Amino acid sequence: MDSISNPHAILVCYPLQGHVIPTTHLAIKLAQKGFTITFINTESTHYQITQKKGKTETFSNVYLGHQDLDIRYMIVSDGLPVNFDRSLNHDQFMASLLHVFSAHVEEALVKTMESKMDPPVNCLIADSFFVFPGKLAKKYGLLYISFWTETALVFTLYYHLHLLKLHGHFGCIDLSEDPIDYIPGVKSIKPKDLMSYLQETDTTSMCHQIIFNAFKDVRNADFILCNTILELESETISALQIEKPFYAIGPIFPPEFTNSGVSTSMWFESECTHWLDMQQHATVMYVSFGSYAHITKNELLEIAYGLCLSKVGFIWVIRPDIVSSDDPNPLPEDFESEICGGGGGRGLVVPWCCQKRVLAHSAIGGFLTHCGWNSILEAIWCEVPMLCYPLLTDQFTNRKLVVDDWKIGLNLCDKKPITKVEISKKIHNFMYGKLSDECRNVIKKVKKTFGNALSADGSSERNLDNFIGKVCK
Repeated sequence: MDSISNPHAILVCYPLQGHVIPTTHLAIKLAQKGFTITFINTESTHYQITQKKGKTETFSNVYLGHQDLDIRYMIVSDGLPVNFDRSLNHDQFMASLLHVFSAHVEEALVKTMESKMDPPVNCLIADSFFVFPGKLAKKYGLLYISFWTETALVFTLYYHLHLLKLHGHFGCIDLSEDPIDYIPGVKSIKPKDLMSYLQETDTTSMCHQIIFNAFKDVRNADFILCNTILELESETISALQIEKPFYAIGPIFPPEFTNSGVSTSMWFESECTHWLDMQQHATVMYVSFGSYAHITKNELLEIAYGLCLSKVGFIWVIRPDIVSSDDPNPLPEDFESEICGGGGGRGLVVPWCCQKRVLAHSAIGGFLTHCGWNSILEAIWCEVPMLCYPLLTDQFTNRKLVVDDWKIGLNLCDKKPITKVEISKKIHNFMYGKLSDECRNVIKKVKKTFGNALSADGSSERNLDNFIGKVCK
């Protein structure tokens, strides 16, 4: 398709918290660069973000630098009722995204195009995990820009699934345990460091179907934007650029890191600042396993007792559905009263919080994390080393980058089942040991790389400008 002079992009947001955050800030970043954006959210995501905020629209307060950005907003159904429990009925939710959601997006796209808006729609930007954007873009004569919210390493492993199958590392009953050293731009990776879906022998799940179809579709993309940093994944990105126009434009943060001016949280955020203000510098461990993955009741209890034994101060985010929506209070009855002491003790348990604000607080000395990519980027920006406990999907691969490649974190435990004694020792050593000091020194250097990439002449800013230059002539 020919390049375009006045870009108006339909931007479709994937309806999971870890995708909503970078997609929202990508919309703002592109609008600041002159794009008109029509942002499509699902009714369910919209409701979760706005119900506690008293707002009707995600971008209602976006006036950055006294600039009124041209961001328009639409909500569509994902095919399920708004109040449907998507966490408890995960497979049904994924099936709807796989089979139903595209029809609602197409209806919104056609409605927007037929409204004769100025400027006319000429781009479709969609999360790479969607299975339909390439087909829709081709059908309506639009440029297709795929937005990948995770690392370039994870992208290239999915992109080269055919090679993993060929060498017996995926889709086999007996998976090979040999190192994977044949993926372009990847020196070597162990099978245990692959994404969780690629370690499974049963590849018939809804998530597998989404992965297969999404990465067939992404081959139709005209451009790929990635929320990573060139300097951290240079070899992988160079190899991908041979396949596709691939631009590393991360980390995609708001101009004011802890105050974005736009709502992205799908849960009510508890206020933690007052409690943190009472704690000493770098003495508190922040514990969060993200917005999506679940842990077993036994894992949660061992972590709880391990935190008790460690004698380390902590803030622990425990989503009401972290074990199951049917078990909203999975902690022992006496845990909060004994450890948290009504808010005056050495621990604070909250259902959700503003993670960036917590990580940026001077009292935080470490982060026990599931290794979600947003969490890693935010921890690096705040120079907080990580104690890694991956649970699902890309988190195992991210752990490899954090611990083995970049040396900015440590493993909580290498083998399951985890025990409270092991957890206690690891937490204490992580907060006060020599290895933790080494991680802190290295993470300062990585943070500097981030800052350089985001500067006016940095790699991420140049890549974004180069991408826009290719789209707009």
